[in-house]
Formats: sequence, structure tokens, C-alpha cells
Amino acid sequence: MANSSFRGPKHGRRGSAYLEAEFSCSLQELRSLMELRGDDAQDRIRQNYQDVNGLCTRLRTSALEGLDGSWEDLELRRQAFGPNVIPPKKPKTFVQLVWEALQDVTLIILEVAAVISLGLSFYRPPHADRDSCGSAAGSVGDEGEAETGWIEGAAILLSVVCVVLVTAFNDWSKEKQFRGLQNRIEQEQKFSVLRAGQMTHIKVSDIVVGDIAHVKYGDLLPADGILIQGNDLKIDESSLTGESDHVKKSTDKDPMLLSGTHVMEGSGKMVVTAVGVNSQTGIIFALLGANDDGGDGDDDKTERKKRRKEERKKREKKDKRTGKNKDGVPVEMEPLNEDAEPEKKKNNLRKKEKSVLQGKLTKLAVQIGKAGLFMSTLTVIILIVRFLLDTFWIQGIPWTSECVPVYMKFLVKFFIIGVTVLVVAVPEGLPLAVTISLAYSVKKMMKDNNLVRHLDACETMGNATAICSDKTGTLTMNRMTVVQAYVAGCYHKKVPEPSLVPAKILDLLVLGIGVNCAYTTKIMPPDKEGGLPRQVGNKTECALLGLSLDLKRDYQSIRNEFPEEKLFKVYTFNSVRKSMSTVLKNHDGSYRMFSKGASEILLRKCCKILMENGVAKAFKPRDREKLMKTVIEPMASEGLRTICLAYRDFTSADQPDWDDEADILTGLTCIAVVGIEDPVRPEVPEAIRKCQRAGITVRMVTGDNINTARAIASKCGILHPGDDFLCLEGKEFNRRIRNQLGEIEQERIDKIWPKLRVLARSSPTDKHTLVKGIIDSAVLEQRQVVAVTGDGTNDGPALKKADVGFAMGIAGTDVAKEASDIILTDDNFSSIVKAVMWGRNVYDSISKFLQFQLTVNVVAVIVAFTGACVTQDSPLKAVQMLWVNLIMDTFASLALATEPPTEALLLRSPYGRSKPLVSRTMMKNILGHAVYQLTVIFTLLFVGEILLDMDCGRNAPLHAPPSEHYTMVFNTFVLMQLFNELNARKIHGERNVFDGVLDNPIFCSIVLGTFLIQVLIVQFGGKPFSCVSLSIEQWLWCIFLGFGSLLWGQLVSSIPTRWLKFLKTAGHGTKQEEIPEEELEEMKDPDEIDHAEMELRRGQVLWCRGLQRIQTQIRVVNAFRDSVSPYENLETPESRSSIHNFMTHPEFRIDDSEPQIPLIDEMEGEDDAPTKRNSVVLPNNTLIATSLPERSQLPPPLLKDQAPQARAAGLISANSGGLPPCPGSPLHSLETSL
Repeated sequence: MANSSFRGPKHGRRGSAYLEAEFSCSLQELRSLMELRGDDAQDRIRQNYQDVNGLCTRLRTSALEGLDGSWEDLELRRQAFGPNVIPPKKPKTFVQLVWEALQDVTLIILEVAAVISLGLSFYRPPHADRDSCGSAAGSVGDEGEAETGWIEGAAILLSVVCVVLVTAFNDWSKEKQFRGLQNRIEQEQKFSVLRAGQMTHIKVSDIVVGDIAHVKYGDLLPADGILIQGNDLKIDESSLTGESDHVKKSTDKDPMLLSGTHVMEGSGKMVVTAVGVNSQTGIIFALLGANDDGGDGDDDKTERKKRRKEERKKREKKDKRTGKNKDGVPVEMEPLNEDAEPEKKKNNLRKKEKSVLQGKLTKLAVQIGKAGLFMSTLTVIILIVRFLLDTFWIQGIPWTSECVPVYMKFLVKFFIIGVTVLVVAVPEGLPLAVTISLAYSVKKMMKDNNLVRHLDACETMGNATAICSDKTGTLTMNRMTVVQAYVAGCYHKKVPEPSLVPAKILDLLVLGIGVNCAYTTKIMPPDKEGGLPRQVGNKTECALLGLSLDLKRDYQSIRNEFPEEKLFKVYTFNSVRKSMSTVLKNHDGSYRMFSKGASEILLRKCCKILMENGVAKAFKPRDREKLMKTVIEPMASEGLRTICLAYRDFTSADQPDWDDEADILTGLTCIAVVGIEDPVRPEVPEAIRKCQRAGITVRMVTGDNINTARAIASKCGILHPGDDFLCLEGKEFNRRIRNQLGEIEQERIDKIWPKLRVLARSSPTDKHTLVKGIIDSAVLEQRQVVAVTGDGTNDGPALKKADVGFAMGIAGTDVAKEASDIILTDDNFSSIVKAVMWGRNVYDSISKFLQFQLTVNVVAVIVAFTGACVTQDSPLKAVQMLWVNLIMDTFASLALATEPPTEALLLRSPYGRSKPLVSRTMMKNILGHAVYQLTVIFTLLFVGEILLDMDCGRNAPLHAPPSEHYTMVFNTFVLMQLFNELNARKIHGERNVFDGVLDNPIFCSIVLGTFLIQVLIVQFGGKPFSCVSLSIEQWLWCIFLGFGSLLWGQLVSSIPTRWLKFLKTAGHGTKQEEIPEEELEEMKDPDEIDHAEMELRRGQVLWCRGLQRIQTQIRVVNAFRDSVSPYENLETPESRSSIHNFMTHPEFRIDDSEPQIPLIDEMEGEDDAPTKRNSVVLPNNTLIATSLPERSQLPPPLLKDQAPQARAAGLISANSGGLPPCPGSPLHSLETSL
């Protein structure tokens, strides 16, 4: 057989020449073949191989059987032609992460100060009398200082090392987590290939040259190949060529299929000719020099750069020629910063508003940072001024050069105190908390069947106010069965016995079902004995095949009689046709076409109907009306999907033009109408009730009949009896939202969407229009945050436009998954509710952390500042401050960001975009606890030695040994933070702070661990930590004062927040109205408000201890996108998650997003191709936006207010609603600023 496997010595020992001889077809030969297109490719195939079958023979494979699948054969092919992977970039090592953590500005300042302090401690002035340098300097004996002076500098260096190691370890573990997530996403990607005569699903990375792959509507091609057989196949090659027109592929015209391109229509089989680094995508990848090992490894860097520039120039010329947006793969890659940055900026595609949480956090961090910088500078100035006044004026010490080193020690000490105030003030734990919270949520959401592709989608979901859901498979079980049928003039309430159907009609019905369903759709035996048969492929077609089996006929024997290769022509199903037709050629040269599709659409094309005697009788409009009323409406009102099956004969004499579909799909004869049941998932009504209780409106958008949709919506609980809500068909919806010119008007949409609950017989364009209308609406005070579910290729625009796009993991096409933010691995609506819970939990976790951190910030800064002013020293020493910083940043963010969600989160309305991060209740808690903590600390500081009977530690000279007094202050301060961490768990004023604390083992272990370390520091820390060991009694006092913050918390929560109107909230996002006009003009794209970037631009102050740390966090999160991805450098922010999605998305142009099919019935608006609906005719497919003045020239009011309407009205092409680059990490926009 052609595809026999090969035995022999170990493959590893074989040379490449030998391997190529095995296949009589070299790797280079195949690579050069795949670079050809159209007629050139056909000529080369004919010249070298005669036809595609000849190529299959040379590759030792069979077009009918595929490879035999033996391990040895597959391994041989991998060695000869390479595996289907592009090697990923190595992850950062722990040492690299440590080095990055060391880049932190303030840590460097601390290190320098510590080194100077260390050096000065060993230096003693030769002749100076210490006392002559002032009282503060001379109090400690030289002996004591020589022994202990170095300890503070060394301790600071040690604690810096600790902070760096903890940071690096955090980053390393998160990187590992994201790699795990990436691997999980890769394993999800499978593709259908033929092996040993059986169609099997294998991992994309297992595909080898010679495989016979089955391509179908919605696939993203994982390798290059040549078409063997195709039905109506159209490919979107925009990811490679930049041309957005769909390319028709056929065996006789253009059989070349390229990796990374999308199948937009039809189906077919191809022989794989190039994989991995040898495919067209892999070659581009190598040209870009993104992978040093792959491709042309011999080229040096300069050569690669030259080639890269040439590539770019070619693309730019092409883009100029076509006038299209730059969405070719290599144009928007982040690693090409020095070249690609300007191009990225020019990108005209409409983008989503960036993550709101991240914008609010950045704004808050900038504000806190400014305050921290101010306080730390003030502290240093006051300390220096006090020292100078005290030494030179009050004591009257003359200036001598011998005393300079002594004064330097003081300056270094003051500087260290100032820096530590800054260390505590700047909340670099914020990005850490966000990252940990999101990473933790993403990991847990996997268990809840949510595979998160874009991290910030998780947070956005918590703000969702509307969900537009599909019906089939999401709200229903997607296990379809035919339960009613109208056949031979008789309406059967259950599937009829074969004896009740005339033999002629039965034969026609079963033949039509057998050949006019995709051959990949099958009914398989059940997995377990007594289980239901397994449905493989399209579920509606499975229901029809099931009907064939119920009628005691075997569809497989029909398929064996008419194999796929013998089908004369196939018009595959798509959302415009809403039908599928297959043409068979008879022996006498005549043709018979079988059609199936939506009953009310297909019945309009019927002029005859088969009656009980098997004879066709005329089918007039009034017969159709009668059938609609007596059969279709009763079926639909029971929630059944109605499908019409019909046929038409063509004589050999009058052969039609097979491309003139409008002419072919008329004059049909109706065979039967069947009602297909798809039961509602049992858990869906409860999930929808939870959504409604949580303030989220659920809308159903379906392609089904309006009566079916209404019945299912009532069963789900979307509609209730007596509700004043709208159910519209796509045709009626379009009529209502368009003006006389056929343009969409936002005001018209605003009148409809608040009451709309069901949109039936809708096209993907209608779905996009609805989503865009809701998002752009300003009717309600709060901007709507919309989540959308989709499974089809044409759902791409709506999924992209939505704030959160959910793709179906089982029924969804690759294109839909690429366009989505979250993949529902079980296709179940109740998983969306879990995503809402997790999203709200992320928001609350960040707020809890903020409440805790801001309390520590306020107290620590005030204590350090006041202490410095009053006692000329900070009560909390530098090393102690670093320990407090570690508690409140790293440990607290771990403890509070990993709280599991509870059902209580669904009992409140969404926060919305304008809700501040720090609410008035939280501000009350922060200030309330700060008052308690400051009172305790200052009492201990100024009268503690009297109350607790111990030596006073105030005004101690430089390098004095630690005192019990200051150790008590430090210990009480830390214990108050630990107890306050329990208070911080509740942010809505709840009294029971222990509620659910045992459900979070991470929290318990961190609090306990911190306490134990604190005991060790105090008892055994000694000089490095400026501590002395305390007695049991002193410990009890510290614990009692710490525990007091829990009691105080009860008192604070008793004060009604409404009394405290004077309290300000913090952490607001920036609204578009608040942006100054000149800034709006500067923005390259006013459609995107990048909150975080704007805040940083305003707050570029060198306070940034946090910014360097934030950069580290970003790099880690970028591991998700960069280090991990096998296709690093070929990814854009939109497509970064699957093993073969290294191509950008097709350019989802609304007017091109659906196949351009001639109108089937000009009178019926319902069947219009979507292009008709988009009112604006674009000459030569160019964007109208390109002919508009530059955005910066538009007057600001137009930018601000009119842009959405302008777009809606068609002034700006709907295409500009194409592909928003979703930020890939929670701090994506910070990264761009940095």
C-alpha cells in the first residue's frame, strides 16, 4: 500500500539525504512549491507530480486512507520534514528575575546608602575628639561602635537581599503558573486528520507532512497543504497577505492552503506539505529573526535585520496600495519595538477601553507615590535642619574638617530614614496583588470551565451589566433529536413508524439526509452500555441522521454508495443562506439537488409538496400560510427548531449556471418538515435567576424561529408572563434601527435595547450591531459592560466588540475562539455566572488589599515623620520598615488576593466603571483604624516608658544599642497590622470578620507564619533588627493592644457611613469628559481611553519605587504572552493563546465578514446578504475612515461625542470596529507607558 510504514535501523542515525530518498520528495522542494500561488502552483504540480494524487504517492500517503499512523512512520516524517511546532523562547531563569528585581530604583538607593553607612562605620577620624563634634555624636564609646556600627548597614543589605529573593520567587512561580495555563490552552487545540482510513482528532503539534487533514468552516489551518477535494471552500488569507477578500480555493484553480489562514466557508480535504518552521508562517517567523534556532540559522544578525526591513518595506507598499489597515502578521509584533512602534500607533482599528481596574489602580498608585515622595523629602529636610540647628546653633559647636565623617554618618542615617519612609509609602504591592489575584482566579476558573485567554477579561466580567447569549448549546443541551414530523401530508406528534411513510418519500427523505449532511457528522455507539448514542459533528445534522436510524434505515450505506468525492456540488450552510444543498449527478446525465434549512425560508422556495400517495402537488402561498399556522407555529411554540427538507431535479438538457445560486434554489419540492427538540439545560433557569438578582440583564440572540426562541426564553426565565419586554426578528430589528437612508441611528437603538430580551432569526451582523449599540449607548447613567457568547466564524466581530467575549469550547470554531477573551470549555451558561463571581471577587480582593495597605501606609508614614521631627530619629528603623513593607506588600497581597468567592457576591448590583476603588465605607475603616493605631503608637512612644516602667529610648545617639521601649513600639505596630488584616477581609461594613476565614488556608498560614517570624525577630533579631527580647508580660501587652484593633473595628463599623458625608472616596477611573481637550487631541485614537497610560503620563515623577517593581510584574505577566508562546514575536495582543494561532485574526470587516452570496430571494429582506444592510458602499473595499481628516484635526467635540454616532451612521466604516487589541496582562497599558 502507498502508505506502508518503514522499518529499519534507528532513525537518528539516518542522514537527511537518506530520509528524503525515502520520500522521493525533498523538504526544499516542498518549501519552494508552497511559495507559489494560482496557475504557477498548478503548473509546478502538473510538471513534477502530474496531479495531487501523484504528490501523495511521492509522500507515501493515500488520499483515501491517510497515513497508517504507525509510530515509526510518523517519527520518520518528523525527522525528514520537521515537527509541527515552532520552538518557544526559553523562560527567564531565577537569576535573571533576581537581576530584574535588583533594578528597583529605591532598592538601589538603599543599597548605596547601606554601603556608605557600612564604610563609614569602619572609619574613625584620627585626631578628632568625638565630644567636640556635638552631643549626639559623642555619647557612645568608640569600642562599642567599632563592634556594632556596621550592623545596621549589613542588616539593610540583608533585608534588601530578602526583598529581592521574595520578589524573584513570586515572579518565578507566576511565570510557571502562566506556562501551565499556556500548555493547557495548547492541548485544547485539535484537528481532524485521516489515519488508517479513520477520521481522528489529534493535537495540532502531532500533524506531520503527508497527513490528510479535513478542513471545514471556522478552522484555523495549522499547517500548509494542497487541496485534494473541496466543497465551496473560501479562505481568509488576510493574516498572510493583508487582503481581506475571501479567496476561493478549488483543485483546478488555486489549491494552495496556508497555515494561519481561516476557513470562512465550505469544507475539503488537503494533504499536508509543510509544518512548523517550514510552513509559510514558520518561514516568516524565521525571516523576522524571532527564533534564532529555527529557519536560516546560519544568517548573522545584520543579515536578518536587512531581510526584516525588506519584508516590512514590501508590506508597507502593499498596505499603501490596498489602502487597508496593517493587520498582516509581522506588522504589529511587540518585539519589533524600534521599528514597529510607529506603525502600531498608526493602526486605525477601533479598540476597547482598556481595563478599568488597572486605570483606577494606576491613578491611585500615582497619588500615593506623590504623597510618599513629599513626606519622605520633608522628613529628610526636617532631620537635617534639626541636626544643623542643634549642633551648630544651640550647642554652638564650631565647624571642623575632622568631624565631617561623623556628620556624614548622620546624613546617611537621615537619608536612609527618608528612603524607608518612601519604601513604605509607595504601594508597589498593588501590581503584585492584581497579578496574584488574577493568576489565582484564572487557575481556579479553569476548574469552573472558564479558560481565560486575556487576563483582564476576568476582572471586566465582574462589572458586566448585560449578557447576550446564544441559544443552542449554551442555554440548551445541544443534544438534538427529531420529535415531530410533517411528512406525506400528515402531521405526526412523534416520529412515525417506517410503515406509515410511503416508500418513495421514505427513500427520498433518507437519501437526502444521508448525502446532504456533512460527512464528518456521525452517530457513534454510546461510550457506556445503556448510555445514549454519541453525536459527533453538527448537532442539527446528528438529529436528522438519528431520524434516519429511527426510520430503520442506515445512512452509512448511502454514504458508501455516494462518497464525498462523487458529490457534484455542495452549497455549505452559512448564516446568510440558512440552508445547505448538495447536488448529485445521475447516470443519465441529469442532476438531483437535496436541500435542508430553516423551514420558513426554504418553504418560500418550494413550489410543490409530496403528498400521501408519494405524488407532488402544487404548493401555493395560501398552502404555505396554512402549513405555517397548522404545523410550524405549533412546533415552534413548543420550543422545537423546525427544518424543511426538499429536493429539485434538473434534466441533462437544461443545465443551469451552478454559480447562480438565486436561480438554483427555487422551484423546490418539499419532502418533509421536522421539529427538532433541544432541551434546556436543567441548571440554566437557576443561573439566569442569579444573573437577574445580581443586576445583570440576559438577552437571547439566536438564528432560530421567533416562536421557538420565545418558548425557550420562557423556559429559561429570560421572559416571564406579563413582562413588558420585546421579542424581535432580525428583519424587524433592522427596520426599527435604521432611518430612511438605511443608516443605523444610535437614538433608534436606544429606544429598543433596554426592553429587548429576544432577538430571533438574527445574523451575526445584527448581533454586532446590538452589542455595539448597547456599549455606545448613553441612555443610562452607567455605561453598559456587555458580555457576548458566540460559536461561529461570523461571530468574531461581536465577540471582539464586546467587553468580554465568550467562545464555545466544544461547538465553537477556531476563529470564534481566537476572537474571544474566555473559552467556555463546557459550552454551559452557568459557567458564565461563575465567571461573574470570580470577576467580582477579583475586584473585592484588590479593595481588601487596598484597605489594609492604605492603613499601614498612613500610620507608618505619620509615625516615621512625627518621630523624625520630634525625636530626631524614626521610631521604626530602616530594617524594621523593610520587614513591615514585606508584610504589607508581598504577604498581604498573597493572603487577601486569594480569598475564594462566595454566593453573596451575586446579591449586589455591578460596580460599574465609575465606582471608586476605595469606597466611603472603606475610607471610614482606613481612617478609623489609623486613628486607633496612631493613638497607641504615640502613647507608647511618648509615655510608654512611664506606663510600662522601662528605660526611655527617645533621643538615643547614633549607633546606640536597641531599647525595650522602641522594641515595644515596633512589636505593637506589627501585631496591630496582623489583627487589622482580619478586619481588612470585609469591605462592606460586615461585622463578622472571621466569616469564612478557615476556607482560605493561604490566609491562615500567612498570618500565622508572619506572627512566628515576628516572634523570632523580636526575641533573637538583636542589633540587626534594632530589637531586644521582651518579657512575657510585655508580649501580652503587645498582643492585647494588637487585639484591640479587632474590638475597635466593631466600633468603627457601628458608625453609619451616611453620617460621614465629608469623607472622600479614592481610586476613581478617568472619564472621557474629564480628559483635557489638548490631551484628547494628542491621543492617537480617541476611541481608546488608556486610563493607566494617561495617569502615568500625568504622574511622571521620580518617586517611582513602584514603577521598576511594576515592570517586573509586567514582565512576568508577559510570560503569558512572550516567553511561553511557541510563536513569540508572531503574536499580537489579540491572538496569543493556542499552539497555532501565531497569525493575527482575519480583518473582521463587517461588510466582508459574511460570504458574498447572491440574493436568493430579492423580495425578502430577511435573506439579504448583510452587505445590503450596511448602507455605506465602500469603493474598492477601502475604508472610508482613510478619507476622513486626521483624527487630530477633528474638533474635540466630534471626537468625544460624535465618533460613536458617526460610526453607527456609517460615516466611519463599520470595519473600524474590527480587532481591538485586548491587553494581554492586567498591567498591559502600564507596560506601554514604561
